[in-house]
Amino acid sequence: MASLADVDLKQKLGSKESQVRIEAAQKRLLALRLQLGGLIGSGQLGPPLCVLFEGWDAAGKGGAIRRLVSPLDPRHVRVSQFAAPSEDERRHHFLHRFGPALPGWGGMAVLDRSWYGRVLVERVEGFATEEEWRRAYPQIVAFEHGLATEGLVLVKFWLHVSEDEQLRRFRARERDPLKRWKLTGEDWRNLARRADYELALKDMLVDTDHRAAPWSVVAAESKPYARVRVLEIVIEAVENALRAVGQEPVSAEAAL
Repeated sequence: MASLADVDLKQKLGSKESQVRIEAAQKRLLALRLQLGGLIGSGQLGPPLCVLFEGWDAAGKGGAIRRLVSPLDPRHVRVSQFAAPSEDERRHHFLHRFGPALPGWGGMAVLDRSWYGRVLVERVEGFATEEEWRRAYPQIVAFEHGLATEGLVLVKFWLHVSEDEQLRRFRARERDPLKRWKLTGEDWRNLARRADYELALKDMLVDTDHRAAPWSVVAAESKPYARVRVLEIVIEAVENALRAVGQEPVSAEAAL
């Protein structure tokens, strides 16, 4: 079971080693992505792949997503970002708005934030009642289990940094005129309520970690380490999924 207590935030990689591993992983992922799309290998479509990112503000989700998708043809992957639901979206079940972003067989999607907002920000900020966010846990698990039963591979990441590191990154953004736009009043308010978010996070990890879609909690104090771990976890998930449907993963050289 995923747990914050098991995360070693001291994990880090040097820039040279991380670059070597990132390049090797990107080359491997490119071959696997082409195989999922039926473009190399047997020609059969592989299972749909959805990579979901959650994490603290300034934990490095954007950088990890860039390293994940940059080696891929943009026609072969779709990145969707989710903020608070609109007035119209709030008229529907909270899972309704995520359906169009999910991939079909042979497809790949990356979600920057997700349905877990229901049990995190909506819970902490009072946008959902206690009855609503409590019943969301089994609804999310049932939703994800249904997707997995239909073949979807769901890789879920929480990028974890300490409160001190989060504050350091906020201040660095404040000083950088090209990154200052990333920092909002809402970010500072969320930091002030970090204890409340940690409680919600721990409940989320306990109640929504299941065999069909387990959580991967990634130590992200070192951005190079986190980027490598994300790539390698996704690669392992894809290789296992291909073998589960009777396809042997192709070699990285097959994409050249």
